[in-house]
Amino acid sequence: MSTSRQFMRRPLLATLVGASCLMPALAHADINPNFFGYARSGIGSTAGGGSQTCFKAAGAPAKYRLGNECETYAELGLGANLFDQRGTSFDFASRVAYVTSQANDDESLKDDDNNIALREMYVTGTNAIGGLPNGSTLWAGKRFYKRHDIHMNDFYYWDVSGPGVGISDIDMGIGNLSLAWVRSSGSDSENFPDGEQRLSDDTVDLRLTDIATNPGGSLQLGVDYGRASTPEWLEDYYDDNDIDYDEGDKGWMGTIEHTQSNWFGGSNTVALQYATDGIITRDGNAVGRSTGSLGQEGDMWRVLDHGHVWLVPDKLDLLYTAIYEDKNMDDDTGRKWFSAGVRPVYYWNDIMSTAVELGYDHIEPQSNVSSYDGDDHHVTKLTIAQQWSAGRGAMIRPTIRLFATYAKWNGDAYGERVNGYRQANALDTGAGPNNVDFNDTDGLTFGAQMEVWWGS
Repeated sequence: MSTSRQFMRRPLLATLVGASCLMPALAHADINPNFFGYARSGIGSTAGGGSQTCFKAAGAPAKYRLGNECETYAELGLGANLFDQRGTSFDFASRVAYVTSQANDDESLKDDDNNIALREMYVTGTNAIGGLPNGSTLWAGKRFYKRHDIHMNDFYYWDVSGPGVGISDIDMGIGNLSLAWVRSSGSDSENFPDGEQRLSDDTVDLRLTDIATNPGGSLQLGVDYGRASTPEWLEDYYDDNDIDYDEGDKGWMGTIEHTQSNWFGGSNTVALQYATDGIITRDGNAVGRSTGSLGQEGDMWRVLDHGHVWLVPDKLDLLYTAIYEDKNMDDDTGRKWFSAGVRPVYYWNDIMSTAVELGYDHIEPQSNVSSYDGDDHHVTKLTIAQQWSAGRGAMIRPTIRLFATYAKWNGDAYGERVNGYRQANALDTGAGPNNVDFNDTDGLTFGAQMEVWWGS
C-alpha cells in the first residue's frame, strides 16, 4: 500500500517542481491584459399591464433599438498582448456573451430564456509572416471578423464571424487586402437520414478595403463564397432519394461600400449588396456566410445608407438609416423589406441629453410565407428618452436613460395560438414579452435602461 502511494506521488512531485521552475518566468513575463465589452440592462412595463413589450415587424431582420430592448445582454472580453519584439506582436482575445429575459434577480441558465455563449477565442500575429508589407496580420480561432452594422437597429449586413483563419490588412498600395476562411454549421433535418447530422458551412471572404476615392472618402469591395460541405456517403443518399442538393447548398455575395468621413462633422456609409442561394438567410441577415440549407435557391439584393451628422455642433446630432432589401426565393418564401429611421439627440450640457427615435419598417412577403401574416404589414415606432451620459455624442457611453415608446401597426398584433404559443402576425413573437392584446393595433411602453461599452 505504501509503495503504491510513493509511486503515485512521484509524478505529482515532478509536476510541482516543474511548475515552480516556471513560476518566476510567468511572474516576470511582460503581459499587458485588456478588459473590454458591452452590456445593456433595464426595466420596462407595457401600458395596460405586464412587462415591457418590444415592437418588431414580423419578417424584419431588425428593429429600432432605443426604448425597445427587452433583455439583459452582456459581452465580456479578456485579452492580452503576449509578445512584442523586433516589430512582431502576438495578441490573444476572448469574449463571452450572456443574455437573459430580464425577469428576475436570479435567472438560472437552465431556463430556456437565458443563454451563455463563447463568442470569441483567437490569436493574431501582426508582421508574423516575413516578406509581407508592414501591418499584415495572421489570425486563427473564433472571432468577430470585420463586422459591418447599423447601430440604430443592430442590423449586421456584412458579418462572417465564427471559427476561421486568415490574413488581413496586406497593404497593396491602392488598398488593404484581406482573405479569410470561416466555418459555421447548419442542419437539414428534413432530408438527412439522421436528423442529428450537421452540415459544414465553409465561406471564403475576400476584401479590398481603404481604397481612397475622394478627400475623406474610401471604398470597400468584397466577395464571399459559401457552400455546405457534405460527405460522399450523404450525396449518395440524396442521389438515391432524388434530392437536389447541387444548387441551394452554395452561394455568393458581393458588396460595394463607400464611407465618407468629415460628413457634416460625422460620417456617411452607402452599401450595395447582391447574394444568391445558400448564402441568404430566411428572415435574418444575408451576412455573407453559408446557411447550410440544401434546398434554398433564389437571390437577394440590398441597398442601404446610414450615418451620423452634427446638425448644430455640440448641441444637436443625428443618427439615420434607410434600407431596401428584396429576397426573391424560388419557393416564394422571401420578402421585400423597407426600413427608415432617425434619432436626433439634443445636448443640454456635457452630461444630460434628450433623444427621440422614429423608425418605420414595411414588409411585403412572397406568396408562400406562412410564419406571419401573408399580407403587407408595417410597424412605426416612436421613442423619447431622457439620458445621462459620459459626454456629448450619439455614440458616447455609458448612458442611463428613461424612456417612453409608442408603436403602431396595421392588422392584428398576433395570430391565433398553436400548441399554446402565440403566432406572429404584424408583430414578431420572438422580440420580447407579448403583452399587447392579439387584436391590438398600437401599444405603449415605458421604463429605464443602461447601456455601456468599453475597450476594443
